[in-house]
Amino acid sequence: MSLITPDFGLLFWMAIVFIVVLGILWKWGFPAIIKMVNDRKAFIDDSLRKAHEANERLVNIQKEGEVILQEAREKQAQILKEAADSRTAIVEQAQAKARDEGARLLSEAKTAIEAEKQNAIRDIRSQVAELSVQIAEKVLREKLSGDDKQMAMINRLLDEVSVDPKMN
Repeated sequence: MSLITPDFGLLFWMAIVFIVVLGILWKWGFPAIIKMVNDRKAFIDDSLRKAHEANERLVNIQKEGEVILQEAREKQAQILKEAADSRTAIVEQAQAKARDEGARLLSEAKTAIEAEKQNAIRDIRSQVAELSVQIAEKVLREKLSGDDKQMAMINRLLDEVSVDPKMN
């Protein structure tokens, strides 16, 4: 039965060795282990804090990115609107200029047509007057071909002049 029940001496020495090992561990081993555990805990806590800060920064960066994207979209919309307004203004200016130019050309054409018409009327009147004078001259020559016809015409003209109420 000595295998199951140890001797008192063995128990005594085992207790002494246990106490010495426990004392050595208590003095140098446990503080080193506790320091390593505390250092590891601090490192993990610091890593978690840094990860949390990085996550917050990432969220802030994403928000800033969305804000910048929204501003860019708004600026793009504004630029497109300004471009459309500019295009509309340029088209309106070009149309107004074309209308003004058309009106000016039409006015000039009407003036030129009127001037040509007046010149044509003057030419026609001149030609009619010239033809009338030529016809009158031919008629008078034919009617006044003799002396007695000339005297009759002179007397008749004198009678008309003296009877004409405009002259009195």
